[in-house]
Amino acid sequence: MQDQTQIFGIRAIIEAINAGKTIDKVFLQKGLKGELFIELESVLRKHDVNCSYVPVEKLNRLTRSNHQGAVAQISPIEFHDLEQLVLNVIESGKTPLFLLLDQLSDVRNFGAIIRTAECTGVNGIIIQKKGGAPVNGDTIKTSAGAVFKVPICKVDHIKDAVFYMQASGIKVIAATEKTENTLYDVSFIEPCAIIMGSEDRGINPSILKVVDDKAKLPLLGDIESLNVSVACGAFLYEAVRQRR
Repeated sequence: MQDQTQIFGIRAIIEAINAGKTIDKVFLQKGLKGELFIELESVLRKHDVNCSYVPVEKLNRLTRSNHQGAVAQISPIEFHDLEQLVLNVIESGKTPLFLLLDQLSDVRNFGAIIRTAECTGVNGIIIQKKGGAPVNGDTIKTSAGAVFKVPICKVDHIKDAVFYMQASGIKVIAATEKTENTLYDVSFIEPCAIIMGSEDRGINPSILKVVDDKAKLPLLGDIESLNVSVACGAFLYEAVRQRR
């Protein structure tokens, strides 16, 4: 069955972008030439759309249709403006709880995290425009529809979001093993934003240098790490516990 969050074909993608569709990512065939393809590349640059060049086999796996060397993933949601969202939450009188995802790449982990975020009252999720998991059919499915309930923002760099949170009086806490503090040693009662890192690299070291606090989960077995969506759930429910 064709993924309803995909479009394919060079002209169709150009028209979708020019019509204002929210495109998560475009996959382009390596080595492809031609005037129309060059026009598509120009449109992608103009609108700052995330794209990557891949072998034709990758495109063939994405769709059985005549893709002409280009497949786009359309976001099924509209993304929120970070500054407006933070302002709205603060003005609502709620104690802010945000989630920052530093280039999380697996869509199922992303969906599971969104589902937990909805269940724990997270006010918004912030992701980076490039390098992270897209919002697609798998994300919707694993989030059990929560992707339509939790505001999601895209920023150029996660560090920009960190600085904006701090300037807005929101403490930024990194979930990382590079600390002696466990999550039970850190306060989540005040306005805060929790950063979760990517599955393979964790949180970027340059981001760890600017956060307000760091915390890790105590691991009592032999395996040195938890799945990121499970770890995120533990952090969010500790915030819920402290705030009750």
